[in-house]
Amino acid sequence: MTVKADATTEVRDRRADPSPGAGGGSSWLSGNTDTLPRKDVKRRATRSYAALDLGTNNCRLLIAEPAHHGFRVTDAFSRIVRLGEGLGLGNSLSDDAIERTIDALRVCRDKMIAKDVIRARLVATEACRLAKNGPSFIERVRSDLDLDLEIVDRKTEAYLAVTGCAALADPKAQSVIVFDIGGGSTEIAWLDGQAPHAFADPCKRIRAWDSLPVGVVTLAERHGGVNVTPESFQGMVEEVSELLMDFALMAAEAGRANHFHLLGTSGTVTTVGGIHLGLARYDRRRVDGMWMRNGEISTVMHRLLHSNFQQRAENPCIGKERADLVLAGCAILEAIRRAFPSDRLRIADRGLREGILMNMMREDSVWREGSQR
Repeated sequence: MTVKADATTEVRDRRADPSPGAGGGSSWLSGNTDTLPRKDVKRRATRSYAALDLGTNNCRLLIAEPAHHGFRVTDAFSRIVRLGEGLGLGNSLSDDAIERTIDALRVCRDKMIAKDVIRARLVATEACRLAKNGPSFIERVRSDLDLDLEIVDRKTEAYLAVTGCAALADPKAQSVIVFDIGGGSTEIAWLDGQAPHAFADPCKRIRAWDSLPVGVVTLAERHGGVNVTPESFQGMVEEVSELLMDFALMAAEAGRANHFHLLGTSGTVTTVGGIHLGLARYDRRRVDGMWMRNGEISTVMHRLLHSNFQQRAENPCIGKERADLVLAGCAILEAIRRAFPSDRLRIADRGLREGILMNMMREDSVWREGSQR
């Protein structure tokens, strides 16, 4: 596997490299050439933006308006669709998975219409990248829903994840390892140097990055997610560690910098955080931005590894739909912790969607224009 260490170069030609902030998000209705509604010019002042992340496991939408410090969320939607179900063993999206996803995307479309979204970016990731019928699925979405889904490459996905959660990096940290554990892939990046000002592009700090072709869905399908033994868990960790080896060598200096820490965004890390807090129901306000110590993470993972499927399903921070995936996610997290030992992990309940929104608003200079907000 080749590690990508050219991230400090700013790409200008989107045809050659569709990196975030390079012109994406100009239209969300296929065939719509003017994304600003003409019915009421006054409504343009609200500048409602939307970001949709269609992953291997989830379909998630965020609608927001620019605010003085970032943006204000006006609507959101998330549904587990398991679009990539079976991709760990085959190479096609199943009919059932496609229908589940179409239903979720229909809800997203209706929400964007209801909120008068003027600009959006709708991205699909690993499941659509890998599936041989990915392009036909994209065309089906365009035909049935009039939505223009964009299959982004792994570099773009990594950059968007960094953009979405980098604000949570310790400003004193001279080095941070940022990772996003997805359903079909895991993005990881080394942020080096001093943190920029609030609205600067954090991707300029990226020293190296990689996208591992493994996520919670694909790993659980290969090793089993319902009945996980310490031995099968160790097998998952070893598989991810091997995939991570090249990047770990490239970023070997990361852990030696002042105030180094890990920064993770995904359902895995937010679940670990919620369980550590003992939440009766998941609460984003308490989890997003929380810090966990190394020993606290180990305690939660030991507890999960020694629980059965039913116990995991009954945990309010996991639920039945994710009970067979959470230990695969923990295995990926454990491999990252072994490669980059740190006493501190900051948990982000934000990521790709927030990165899309930040990039579109930065492109439109909304903070300079709307600094009075």
